[in-house]
Amino acid sequence: MTDDLARRIAELMPRAKSDLARLVAIPSVADPRQYPPERCREAAEWVATAFTEAGLQDVHLEETPDGSHAVIGHRPPPPGAPTVLLYCHYDVQPPLDDAAWTSPPFELTERDGRWYGRGTADCKGNIVMHLTALRALGEDIPVGLKLVAEGSEEQGTGGLEEYVPPHAGELHADALLVCDTGNAAVGVPTATITLRGLANVVVTVRALEGDVHSGMFGGPAPDALAALVRILDSLRDEHGGTRIDGLDCTGTWAGVGYDETQFRTDAGVLDGVSLTGTGSVADRLWARPAVTVLGIDCPPVVGSAAAVPGTARARVSLRVPPGTDPGTARDALTAHLRAAAPWGVRVEVENESTGSPFEAATGGPAYGALDSAMREVYGKPMAFLGQGGSIPLCNVFARTYPEAEIILMGVEEPRCLIHAPNESVDPEEIRHMAHVEALFLQNYAKAGRP
Repeated sequence: MTDDLARRIAELMPRAKSDLARLVAIPSVADPRQYPPERCREAAEWVATAFTEAGLQDVHLEETPDGSHAVIGHRPPPPGAPTVLLYCHYDVQPPLDDAAWTSPPFELTERDGRWYGRGTADCKGNIVMHLTALRALGEDIPVGLKLVAEGSEEQGTGGLEEYVPPHAGELHADALLVCDTGNAAVGVPTATITLRGLANVVVTVRALEGDVHSGMFGGPAPDALAALVRILDSLRDEHGGTRIDGLDCTGTWAGVGYDETQFRTDAGVLDGVSLTGTGSVADRLWARPAVTVLGIDCPPVVGSAAAVPGTARARVSLRVPPGTDPGTARDALTAHLRAAAPWGVRVEVENESTGSPFEAATGGPAYGALDSAMREVYGKPMAFLGQGGSIPLCNVFARTYPEAEIILMGVEEPRCLIHAPNESVDPEEIRHMAHVEALFLQNYAKAGRP
């Protein structure tokens, strides 16, 4: 039976490629300032039609509070069978710099065994993975299904997050497959079990009533930009690791590691430049707070005047691991920034946003069914991974469906370069993960009966 399922999935791969090519050709960027909203609706309608053909019922578009459209559908469970929610999103990041792409961003291009184009991995590749798994099963889908395909995930405007609580019954399921992540590396079966939260602030330093001539006043006049640099520098220790008074920055990661050489390649670290912090790469990524200066308001080099800056401002982001409350982290960051101010300069800290970290419970029947499926397809046990980014919807799901198992998986892996130019997907990951998903549905039908 398993061999027959693998054969059917292999036979479906040409269709998977043509479907992905069609989806990639739709520039479904959910920002009307950059792309027409009609293109997002076009992608949503394509998704609705495809899942209808794959056996779901009443697949339709629902407008969410941010104006985007979620694709919603279902398939009733056989008697006594559990229900699984399939999540994905059809909107994509903008291509950024078109000139940095080796091939057109909205044209699927095969190169060196990979498929290139915006959204090939994040997350249209996961849409195709779902469709391939369902098509391979045909009428023999042994569980109930719910579908939600989000339309504004990349913009972070929260449409689906606001939609879910008042529509909890519509999307209720025993297990939720949030397919917007992927494996630790090609061929390494992985479930993402933690997501970092965040606390973003804007810090403003004021030292003078206004800018003053550096020739007349430079020296004794306090430089707001220099003060800001000192404050920001205090957020890191001598190794470059995050150091914030009141926060534990010594956590360790117990799941699959992240090879340092591979990380350097994935992150594009220049030769001769050291990684910052101490401990393993996985410790620093998934188990400890991590601070980043996202932007600074100060005079640009071109056009700058010979003046001592009176005011300077920076946007600071703090990623926090599970177990750290983002509000507590924000308060610690704020207190640290104020305490680090030199020369009596005035420091104002504006709270911009917070997001809670997420940690999945992995001891239920859905995780057992997934591990069995991954062992069968990849020939090795499932690994656990953390992810640096946050997916706020996971916390909404966890609060709305506290008894459900939430699984983050998919076709993405580090070489995909999601959100960057030359995004790509390995078609073998689509094939293997579609096989995993189909086997999971079969396994879970037996193990997860309510």
